[in-house]
Amino acid sequence: MSDKKLSHVDADGRIAMVDVTEKEVTDRVATACGRITMDPATLSLILENRIAKGNVIEAARLAGIMAAKRTHELIPLCHPLLINKVAIEIEPDEATSSLAVTASVRVSGKTGVEMEALTAVSVACLTIYDMAKAVDRSMTIGEVRLTHKSGGKSGTYNAS
Repeated sequence: MSDKKLSHVDADGRIAMVDVTEKEVTDRVATACGRITMDPATLSLILENRIAKGNVIEAARLAGIMAAKRTHELIPLCHPLLINKVAIEIEPDEATSSLAVTASVRVSGKTGVEMEALTAVSVACLTIYDMAKAVDRSMTIGEVRLTHKSGGKSGTYNAS
């Protein structure tokens, strides 16, 4: 068993925000990915920009960027961050009838941006679902995970 302890729980077992006062400001990057799978006809409609609500991919990109910037309002105990960059990539995969969503977030700060990258991917996928649900309610969102993080005391992580 690991001897690591939960950082958001104090010595008395109470929820607490992590104090980052003494941490060094470093360049921090996190990348997350996820996937939304759908009927092949739905994917075609999205790629041909024929969904009645508008351009699904660009709306999802914007939603992901906005979500990363507001993560601290959504997830308790996340620090508000002055984000330097959010990049959202949405790639079709016709073999699996899905859209792969990747978010990379960068900050110069005292705490990491893993939650911002994961939130960006999740909200981008939710936006795709919302915009296309009129034609396909069977879409599934999954495989949301952190694939990379760098910066800070804990160093670099790359998913295998």
